[in-house]
Amino acid sequence: METLANFIDGAFCPPVGGAYFETDDPFTAEAWGLIPRSGAEDVDRAVAAARRAFREGAWPAMTPGQRGAALHRIAEAIAENAEELARIEVRDNGKTYKEMLAQVKRIPDWYRFFGGLADKITGAVLPSDKPGHMNYLTREPLGVIAMVTPWNSPLMLLAWKLAPALAAGNTAVVKPSEFTSASALRFAELVAATGLPSGVLNVVTGLGSEAGAALVGHRDVAKVAFTGGVGGGCSVYSAAAVGLKPVSLELGGKSPNIVFEDADLEMAARGVVAGIFGSGGQSCVAGSRLLVQRGIHDRLVARIVELTGKIRLGDPMSPDTDIGPVATRPQFERIMTCIGWAKEDGAAVATGGSQVPDPSGGRALFVAPTIFTGVRNDMRIAQEEVFGPVLCVIPFDDEAEAVAIANDTRFGLGAGLWTRDVARVHRVAARLEAGTVWVNTYKITSHLSPFGGYKASGLGREGGMEMIGGYLQTKSVWLNLTDEVAYGFPL
Repeated sequence: METLANFIDGAFCPPVGGAYFETDDPFTAEAWGLIPRSGAEDVDRAVAAARRAFREGAWPAMTPGQRGAALHRIAEAIAENAEELARIEVRDNGKTYKEMLAQVKRIPDWYRFFGGLADKITGAVLPSDKPGHMNYLTREPLGVIAMVTPWNSPLMLLAWKLAPALAAGNTAVVKPSEFTSASALRFAELVAATGLPSGVLNVVTGLGSEAGAALVGHRDVAKVAFTGGVGGGCSVYSAAAVGLKPVSLELGGKSPNIVFEDADLEMAARGVVAGIFGSGGQSCVAGSRLLVQRGIHDRLVARIVELTGKIRLGDPMSPDTDIGPVATRPQFERIMTCIGWAKEDGAAVATGGSQVPDPSGGRALFVAPTIFTGVRNDMRIAQEEVFGPVLCVIPFDDEAEAVAIANDTRFGLGAGLWTRDVARVHRVAARLEAGTVWVNTYKITSHLSPFGGYKASGLGREGGMEMIGGYLQTKSVWLNLTDEVAYGFPL
């Protein structure tokens, strides 16, 4: 069995306490590696290395253009090793290889984009209302950034944080999910080989309640960037508040996919199926609530059920597989609990609704792609994030009711809208309480565009030209141009 190590100050090292835990392959259900169960001492070492690298040595001496070039080298390293990184991700989280390879191949775009912004960070000279004085602003990096990443898209969601943070001149300590730590460690090794100075990127593995809590609460961490569930986000927010640390939180969703009668129904049906069952529903922006205008309800549901029946479950490394196993047993149990709620509350099973035996005859955990009809928006299945292949269908009569149902949730990450009416597009998009609205498409993201949520779906944004500002702070400098000090006292 492979034994992994933390990556601190440019080198791999075992956990101080010598403790490890097993990590499993979701498809084979077999443990393949030992992950360091790090504690506060390991976090202290990593933060100290990051703080030292931020304040002295090669990293702070680099010009912005040199930092940008460093990010471009990271992009090339990812591109050259995309297949290996994708295989590691599959072994860790059970998603299909074709999905993870496509995802990893997109990651270099983030490092190239923010690498190009590294030398575009500018200050400003302000008009002065104080005679004989000049006032100008500079934008400076924050310091050590704590990055806590989830298990569903580990390297992609790390890139959303790390690329702008490094471009701005910060250093980082990453705590990946305990379920998917291997890809972050291999990534750190590849990054070190590009010549990034030691201590700029550190990876400490372990449990959220141990290594994660120690990192978020560390006095020398300047900011926390977190992606995960609402409960974890609240804990991070609370712990960071003690140290008055800024945070960015990308949390959960219960995103509505709204289909009006004038939509292209075939296009909408395929978009709905991809929006909820892609990644096995293990996506923060999964379109888990289908809102359908009553006049097309039965036709659309019938077509979606038909398409769902063609989804192939199996070995995530096979090119024929559409959905792999659920990533972890706790998540499988959560999905099955939510399915039980729906049945208890009176929703009807249109398809699925149960565990599926492992097609290979093994012990992997599979859930049948599930569709519930007869759902009311006040049911638990319509309000709680499932994070699995479960769709609930809710009918509506008119535009006003559709918007009201869509917004009647504590979440506000994404929303889909299917219609041919251009005026309706702009009316409804303006009224939806969501950070991203997709029209006649779903789940499109880009390094060029900000991503984040309203309400309980998070704080801040990731992506886009302006988002580098989330890793900078502003300094105001006043310069006396006269031979007198303030208040008229002579020199």
